[in-house]
Parts: sequence; structure tokens; C-alpha cells
Amino acid sequence: MASTNTHRGCPMNGHLTASKKPQTVPEEDPMANFIRPDQPSRCTWSLGTTETSPHHHEPLAPKPSTLPSILEAVGGTPLVKLNKIPQSLGLKCNVYVKCEFLNPGGSVKDRIGVRMVLEAERKGLLKPGCTIIEPTSGNTGIGLAMAAAARGYRCLIVMPEKMSNEKVDTLKALGAEVIRTPTEAAFDSPEGLIAVSQRLQRSIPDSVILDQYRNAGNPLAHYDGTGAEIVEQLGGRVDMVVIGTGTGGTMTGIGRRIKESCPTCQVIAADPEGSILAEPEELNRTEVSFYEVEGVGYDFLPTVLDRSVVDQWYKFNDRVALPLARRLIRDEGLLCGGSSGGNLYVALEAAKTLKEGQNCVVILPDNIRNYLTKFVSDNWMEARYFKESENCHNQKWWNAKVQTLPMETLITMRDDALISDAIETMKHSNRTHLPVLDATGAIKGVVHMPNLLSKLLNRLVQPTDLVRRAIFKQYVKIDHEENIGRASRILEKDSFVLVTRQEAATERPVGVLTQRALFDFVAEQASIVTNGNGTAE
Repeated sequence: MASTNTHRGCPMNGHLTASKKPQTVPEEDPMANFIRPDQPSRCTWSLGTTETSPHHHEPLAPKPSTLPSILEAVGGTPLVKLNKIPQSLGLKCNVYVKCEFLNPGGSVKDRIGVRMVLEAERKGLLKPGCTIIEPTSGNTGIGLAMAAAARGYRCLIVMPEKMSNEKVDTLKALGAEVIRTPTEAAFDSPEGLIAVSQRLQRSIPDSVILDQYRNAGNPLAHYDGTGAEIVEQLGGRVDMVVIGTGTGGTMTGIGRRIKESCPTCQVIAADPEGSILAEPEELNRTEVSFYEVEGVGYDFLPTVLDRSVVDQWYKFNDRVALPLARRLIRDEGLLCGGSSGGNLYVALEAAKTLKEGQNCVVILPDNIRNYLTKFVSDNWMEARYFKESENCHNQKWWNAKVQTLPMETLITMRDDALISDAIETMKHSNRTHLPVLDATGAIKGVVHMPNLLSKLLNRLVQPTDLVRRAIFKQYVKIDHEENIGRASRILEKDSFVLVTRQEAATERPVGVLTQRALFDFVAEQASIVTNGNGTAE
């Protein structure tokens, strides 16, 4: 492990975990060598300090007309004024967005991916033949994979199953290897992305975890880059900046840099419901345990997060963030991701206190590419109740109940059964999906044939493993009282929906509605309304 000293622009001791030869961890104690990502910071930075930074800093410089590689294209993103959304809500101030989605890899995380790689090379910790390993929600992985492709390193990314398939495909296109971990696994769980990354690093020679949760290069990239650019672009007239919080490196780097140049600027932090990063602690109290917005929020406080630079925290949820992200796309022409909607929602609330002529800057972290099959899709939004389903073609059956449709006879699996049992059940019953229940009868997910096939092909599971290791969770549930119209919108894209019934405090499965069953129903209805001449009535 290598470390650097603390400095003005960084909240922590920068750490890299490197392996020279394979090491093994006893099976009975998979967490024996776990390096926590939430260790207290030892940084000495404070506003107004005269301490000299011991770190390597990169001053802003204009980009040349030609670039030696794609890595030099990172940064220097434009600041764009919003012209419709703030005005429609009566805001008096100027609202600008920092278009981080225009970085070459598509997100603000390109900055830290490139910075961490170059810093590791400068210190001699990354050399030809090394492997970069990183736990990430995807965007940092893409930035690192882009840097690895340009510099010639092998790259291995560990990310939760919740993250979009577009991120996985982008990573693979860049040459990275991808390992998925359970979304619900806690940060300090043996099955979580951080522990899995560390076990891989101990087993792969000449491998390095750059560790965005503790690496000095994370906030440094934003102290030297993003924050300095904002100050320069507005000539030092920054009255408010709104930043989403994930690892906290963006918040820390931008917040510190702007506080030094614009001491009266309000630094506003946006945190999703279900995350525990906000202060005071009361803000984090919620029943939300899962949220769709990606790349923000955590269940621990990363070392690089300096909450002292934040003037006020705001919470947001999927229901406000995702429609507002779509509005940024539709009304302002900004092809950004879901967390941009969360940041803008917070900005529109916080900026109500600003006056005419004052400037509010909102960070738009990533682009639309990662979410084409998620919030960009009308079907996906309707399936999750973020958008109303409309009977555009006046289908007479639209409002009939789902429970009136023919469904497959319910066959379920226990989560403590063997995968081999699930395979046999699927073969003998000719099913491609089996709802999975725990010992209490609560729904845990689905064994879905395409997902199980992928896990078997990539040796992520074995037939002798328990079913709980092969559970597919990216599926849609609907209540048996829902209308067929909404189910039809979901089944235009998905191969099945799980129909459920609420019994007391427990959700129970009723059956599985498939595309085939809906097709047969719709085809029959269409023939009913067709007259003898073959034309619809």
C-alpha cells in the first residue's frame, strides 16, 4: 500500500492497494484483510489555511487544437444557461449547468479516472503489465477503462447489479472485464463490491485498486479542474453551487476550490432518499431502501467526503429526479442522466433565495447513453409509476383487471434450494422464470433463464450453489388489481411481469403474466372487433 501526505485540496491520505504476488484469504474469514472505505480523514485542510500543499497540482490551461490522446480531452466542459425550466418556476437568478456529461467517457467521473491513473503512474505504482481493479457504480469504471485502454492496462470493474446494462456494454467495449455484485449487499459485506474487489486484488499479481473512496486524486481532480473552471467561467461570481454526492470527491474538490475563491458562495449538497450522507441525521430517516437513480448516495461515509464544506443538504427521490431529467432533455436539449434531475430539483428549491443577477451552478454528472433502456424509456417509467399509462389507441380492454388474464400456474422456489433444483423445475415445467420466496413466503426475486444462463456461462454460479445466488431482481411486479393496459405497456419490452397480492404486511405472488399470454389475449380481442371484411370496426 502506498500513501501520500494530506494537502489543501484533498480530504484524506491518498491510498492505493497494490499486489505483487497472489495472496489467499482463508475461506472461513473472507473479511480478514478488508480495508474500510469509511476511515476517518486525516486531512489538515481548512478554509483560509496557509499550509503549502505537498501534492502535485494541475493548473488550468487552454486545450491545444490537436490532442495526443483522448485523455487530454477530459475536462474543460461548458457552462450552459438554462432558459426554460427556471423561468417557468419564477426563479429570478441565473441558473447555469456544468455539462460534465460532455466529457469523452460521458461523465464527471472521467476526471477522477484519468487523474488517479496518471497520479499512480507518476508515483511508479502503475507500470506496464499492471491490472487496474475498481469497485464502482459504473461511471468511474468507464473513466478508468478509457484511461486503461489509452495507456495499455488490463481493467477489471466490480459493480452492483442495479446499474444499467448500457454501462456494462460500454465497459466491455472499452476492453474491461465486469463482475456484478448484489445491489442489496452492504458496503462491508463479503458479497459487496468493495470486498469482492479487494479479494480479486489479493489474488491477481501486479494489480492495483485505485480506490476512489480514499484516493487523493478524486477530490484533487475537482479542486484543480471542475471547481477552478466554474470560478473562471463566471469570473468569480458564483453565488451557489449544487452538487450531487456519491463518493463525495466531487463535492469536496469543487466545494473547497469555490469556497477559497468565493467565500460567500453557498455549497448545496443533493442526496437521494435512502442514502445516509446528509446532515443533520434526521434528513436521512426514511422508509426508502432502494432507489433507481444511479451513481449517488451511499450507506457509509466515504473517506474523501468532507461535509464541512456543505452549507445545506437537500434530499430528493426518484419521483422528482427522473421526470425532471427527462424535462432537461426535452425542454433544454441537454442529453443528461437521472442524477442530473435530482441535482436540478435541489437547485430549483435552494435557488429560490437568490436574487436577480446572482448565479447558481448545477452539476450535470453523466449523459443519456447509460439509461436508454431505463428512465429514457416511456415503458420503463410507466412500469415504475413514474409516468401515467395512456390508452392512446382506445383499447376496450385497457381498464380490465390483470387477474382476469390467463396466467401460468404458480410454481415457486425457496431461496435456500439448490440451483440444480431450479434448473430441473424449469426443464420439467417448461418455464423460463420461477418466483423465489424465503422461508416466510416473502418474495425475494425471480430465477430468470437468460440471467441464470449468463451466470452459468461466466462461472458466477454453479448448480450446487443456493438459489439465492442466482436471483434476478431487475423485473417488474404489478398488483392483481392493476389494469391490463399498464401490464401491456410493460410487456412491450419485458418478457414477463410478476403479479402479486398484498396480504396483511406481506406481498405474495399470484402468478406470472408472460408476453405470450398477453399476445394471445390481444390477438383474440383484435379478432373479435374485426368485421367480415377484415377491417376493424
